[in-house]
Amino acid sequence: MTDRASTDHLGAVIAAHKAGEAVGITSVCSAHPLVLAAAMREAAASGSVLLVEATSNQVDQFGGYTGMRPADFRDLVHRIADDEGFPRDAIVLGGDHLGPNTWQGEPEGPAMEKAEDLVRAYAAAGYRKIHLDCSMPLAGDATPLPDGVVAGRAARLLAAAEDSAAEPGSIRYVIGTEVPVPGGAHETIDALAPTPPDAARATLVAHREAFERAGLDDVWPRIMALVVQPGVEFDHLRVVDYDRSRTGELQHVLDDEPDMVFEAHSTDYQLTEALTALVEDHWAVLKVGPGLTFALREGLFALAAIEDQLVTGSERSDLLEVIERVMLDDPSRWERYYEGTPDEQRIARRFSYSDRMRYSLPEPRIEAAVDRLLANLARAGVPEPLISQYLPAQYARVRRGLLTADPRALLLDRVRDALRPYSAATRPDTDSTGDPR
Repeated sequence: MTDRASTDHLGAVIAAHKAGEAVGITSVCSAHPLVLAAAMREAAASGSVLLVEATSNQVDQFGGYTGMRPADFRDLVHRIADDEGFPRDAIVLGGDHLGPNTWQGEPEGPAMEKAEDLVRAYAAAGYRKIHLDCSMPLAGDATPLPDGVVAGRAARLLAAAEDSAAEPGSIRYVIGTEVPVPGGAHETIDALAPTPPDAARATLVAHREAFERAGLDDVWPRIMALVVQPGVEFDHLRVVDYDRSRTGELQHVLDDEPDMVFEAHSTDYQLTEALTALVEDHWAVLKVGPGLTFALREGLFALAAIEDQLVTGSERSDLLEVIERVMLDDPSRWERYYEGTPDEQRIARRFSYSDRMRYSLPEPRIEAAVDRLLANLARAGVPEPLISQYLPAQYARVRRGLLTADPRALLLDRVRDALRPYSAATRPDTDSTGDPR
């Protein structure tokens, strides 16, 4: 019998894709417990492995902006899995944008030392997928960075990961020099071009040569993905949709790499047909993050509107007002992203695709308001007509007996609405509702 704890889930997906199956895997890039619980429910429904990734600014050896180190995040995911009844051995943990991103203002020496410690912490905590991202210039660097410099630094991080892996030979890696900004574009997008095929080939050559020079050429079969830009992105108000006619030659750059597919970042808000086309065109790893907390925010706002109809003023959670106060009390989490008039900033804080609200959701005042909202609605009961008014997709599932009217269940199902297109795109045996055919 195969030991599921040591099963190479990622390798199985890559092998199936390279064998001609239009399959892939969704990478859930979020640290919010409700998002993680929803992702586990969706993975259970679609019969898929759950890939969960923490980014280098969320979780690092110092705590990141979540206050969690890699082992802490691992333990959080496992606790939620236990609560949800989701098997731990069906979870793959990954580290996204691991490199000197957080320390770009420092010279190469100290920045890379910290980056090596970061990678070691992830590897030692049992993470099985690591994105080696050295694409950003450091203090004193020329810009843009040559591929050779990026690849040489990635080789240093690869060596650190291999030396520290909880299980030797267990980690699969992602490389790439044309890496989208974590969390979506900071500015309005006017034009977005896919990566030129020759640039992608040059990246492969530079990394292979750097790994060989470092004596790590035996790791190459575990380089599972190359990050290139397929021409998808989002800013505050706009989504750039995938157009496969623009990536015809790029799609075939990895045809001679038997163990490697493309990884697509910033796929949030792509429609099902675009996600499906991406997988068919060999972007077999689809990363999503802000789109999930965006859906969580939509669900919370809908429940708050229902609460306004059912709960008297003094008992209400006042969730929207609490969020606004928290964000205004600490504008450092959003103000560099949102320009414009005070009214434009207010709309962006609440509704922007880039969803910088996610940085504030773990704040204790907001968490307390969410708990009060859910408790109020659990006591009051949520009538079907109000579900129909504010959560119509969930209303249909309640009527069909597929979902209860419990407020937490409604909220998690709303987050699953953002994941169902990914299930349909990465698993040909599921439909757009995420239910097996």
